[in-house]
Amino acid sequence: STVTNNDGSISSQVRASSTAGFSIITWTGTGSNLTIGHGLGVKPTAHITTARSGSSGCDWFVYFSVLGAEKNLRWNNTSSLGDTANLYNDTEPTSSVITIGNSSCINENGGTYVTYAFSDVEGYCKTGTYNGNGASNGSFVFLGFRPAWIMVKRTNGTENWAIWDYKREGINPNGHMLRPDSSTDEGGDVSGHHIDLLSNGFKLRNTDTKGNGNNDTYIYFAFAEQAYKHARAR
Repeated sequence: STVTNNDGSISSQVRASSTAGFSIITWTGTGSNLTIGHGLGVKPTAHITTARSGSSGCDWFVYFSVLGAEKNLRWNNTSSLGDTANLYNDTEPTSSVITIGNSSCINENGGTYVTYAFSDVEGYCKTGTYNGNGASNGSFVFLGFRPAWIMVKRTNGTENWAIWDYKREGINPNGHMLRPDSSTDEGGDVSGHHIDLLSNGFKLRNTDTKGNGNNDTYIYFAFAEQAYKHARAR
C-alpha cells in the first residue's frame, strides 16, 4: 500500500517492497535542498527521477551508487556521464532517505515528481559496472543469477541505452535489443547486438559501443525472473 513517509525533510508518498528492492516515491518540490524517505530499509543502488508537473522539458535523471552521487546519467537521451552538483547535492542516499538538490529540473517549487528507487537483492537484481573489450568474445559479467532483463549504458561517451531480455527472442546469442531513449524498433536478430544470457550472468558477443566498445566503461541493471531462493528448477 502507499503510505506517507516522514523520514525525510519533507513528507513523501511511498509504495515500497524491501523483498523486491523496489520503491515508488512521489513528492512535491520546494526549490531548496531536501530529503525524501524511500522505504527500502537499505541504501538504494540506483534511482530514477522525473517531473510529473513543473520542470517542463527536463530529463529523466539516473543515479547509480557505483558512479557516486556527484554523477548522473539521463535515461531519455544518449549523453555520457554528467556532473551536476545541484541534482543530488553531491550527497549519497542512506538507508532511509534520498537527497535532492535545488536544481530547477528536479526540484522546482511546487512541482511534483516521481522517484523509482532500487536496491540490490541477492539472487534477484543487481547493478554494477564493467569494461568492454571490443571483441566478439566479449566481457563476462557475473550476477549470481540467470538474468531475465538487462539494461546497459556506456558512461565514457555518448551512446544509446540498451535492453535485452529472454522473452522476445529466447535463445543465445540474443540480438533483439531495445533502446529506451529512442523510438527505433528492436531491428530483429542483429549480430552486432549479440549477448548471451547465462545461468549466472551475461556475456557480450558483439563489438558495438552500445555494450562492448574497446576500453569503454558501462553500467548495468539486471533482474532475474524471480528470486533465486524461490525459483523452480528448469
